[in-house]
Amino acid sequence: MSPRIAFIGAGRLAQCLAPVLAEQGEAVTAIASRDPAAAQRLADQLPGVHALPAADCLAVADIVFLSTPDDAIEALAASLPWRRGQAAVHCSGATGLDVLDTAHRAGAMVGGFHPLQIFSDPRTARERLRGSVVAIETPDGSLGEQLHRLAGRLGLRPLALSGRQRAAYHAAANIAASGLLSVLSEACSLFEQLGLAADQALAALMPLARGALDAASQRGLPGAIAGPVARGDARVLAAHLQVMEARDADALQLYRWLSQRQLDLLADSGKPEPAARAALAALLATVQAERSAPAGKT
Repeated sequence: MSPRIAFIGAGRLAQCLAPVLAEQGEAVTAIASRDPAAAQRLADQLPGVHALPAADCLAVADIVFLSTPDDAIEALAASLPWRRGQAAVHCSGATGLDVLDTAHRAGAMVGGFHPLQIFSDPRTARERLRGSVVAIETPDGSLGEQLHRLAGRLGLRPLALSGRQRAAYHAAANIAASGLLSVLSEACSLFEQLGLAADQALAALMPLARGALDAASQRGLPGAIAGPVARGDARVLAAHLQVMEARDADALQLYRWLSQRQLDLLADSGKPEPAARAALAALLATVQAERSAPAGKT
């Protein structure tokens, strides 16, 4: 028989995962939230699912997903009446399993299940869920088997994770998501200097950004690089660096670093040709040296 599943926390992650699991025939039984109305709204979308107080969810579930904010997991887990053989599974990417120690001491199995996806819009997230990675951590083999099976039902690709790896995993996720937005914000601010409103700048640049990501999916990161670094055009790159220097020192160093990373990615591709590569490297090194020089020296 499939394990009975409950979610404690009725936010965007639960609004995505619970309906997909129910559609796949999994036994989702209960939803809880510190906002009872939110739990009821989600339960109403799922046949046979009840909105219950958090403690009551444990009586009707074998696997309990703690889909709350990270800083609430430990206190929540400590407040619940776990039983032996039950599973307490948090959905945090950055948080270790030690926050579930109270559940573990009560005899429950413990684990982490973190889908590597954006859940700002649960309906859109459902469409993007299939093919995404899910980080799974558990010291218990039987729970690991169940979480891998549920990952398959959700269309997710499991990634085994240990506590020591969590910081690097979560840093990578943050760079790949919000980090991209920070870079895009810098590009938008340049377009705003052309007289575009902020929303117009974003609308103008988004097709280009999506095209770059699509190209990376198809050809890998080095194969997707375009622009002056890929062409070996030191004249254009120098003009870009002058524009960024006019903004401020941080903008200049950001652009220098991004350009250097592009050059590094292209190292084994044969692009640009050796003389052009040397010219670009020298230009970027000069910018770094000038920025690093003590005041009054060059």
